[in-house]
Amino acid sequence: MASLSPEQVIEGQRQDWNRVAGGWEKWDRFFDEQMAFLNHRLVGDARLRAGLRVLDLGSGTGYPAILAAQVVGANGSVVGIDLAQQMLDAAGRKASALKLSNVTFRTGDVTTLPFESASFDAVTTRFCLMFLPDIPKAAAEIARILKPDTWMAAAVWSTPEKNPYLKIPIDIIKQFIELPPPDPAAPGIFRLAKPGELVAMLQQAGFIDISEHEFLGDVRFAEAGDYFSSLMDIAAPIQNLWAQLSPAQQTDAKQRIIHTAEQYRNGSAIALPIAVRMVTAHKPG
Repeated sequence: MASLSPEQVIEGQRQDWNRVAGGWEKWDRFFDEQMAFLNHRLVGDARLRAGLRVLDLGSGTGYPAILAAQVVGANGSVVGIDLAQQMLDAAGRKASALKLSNVTFRTGDVTTLPFESASFDAVTTRFCLMFLPDIPKAAAEIARILKPDTWMAAAVWSTPEKNPYLKIPIDIIKQFIELPPPDPAAPGIFRLAKPGELVAMLQQAGFIDISEHEFLGDVRFAEAGDYFSSLMDIAAPIQNLWAQLSPAQQTDAKQRIIHTAEQYRNGSAIALPIAVRMVTAHKPG
């Protein structure tokens, strides 16, 4: 089977993430609270402060663009960019509810950023870069639009075995259908999971003072059933695999996912481990 062109990959992702936009908005408060530690880490790593102009790549429903807007204040500004207009519509509603007038959202492709060179003071990006068909091109674009002597901060998923939160449903789906081994160079959840992979691409793009840190945490649910429901509402890549199961297989797989997740109960919550690769880089002055 012929591989998809970058344009086809991007269009497929646009459709996928628009499809789950309603689910992200439904779970917005929950994930805003659960991922607050990660959003704050990105804002800190990017050296955000009052008055800066910030670009957030792959904003989805506003993470961490809205936190960045609160940090840079009225004299600063944030632009959030994403493929999926319906995700950004949800982000815009959230910003309006918070009365934030210094953040705007627009659709666009991260590998061809529609901005002038040296026009931003910082870049943040959370769970975006690993889905891009041409990551080195995106790294070069980030370097182009950043002013000299500024910082970018990225979060991508670490390896599957350290991420039961994501690995559980994939492993269980594999019990019903045969999935081809993932192409290590193809866009996907764990595309940049290997240490040093994103670092090398940023070095090639001209960044210096690059640091990489595996950031451990967990996502907590009151019940394992809530975990399953959230997956089916927001996880577009897992939804695509789920659709390959028959209705009977889906019923069985759901029970197996819930049972496996229950094994991570910690007191009153299901605490599913996550491991995130945090990469920070400096554009030289």
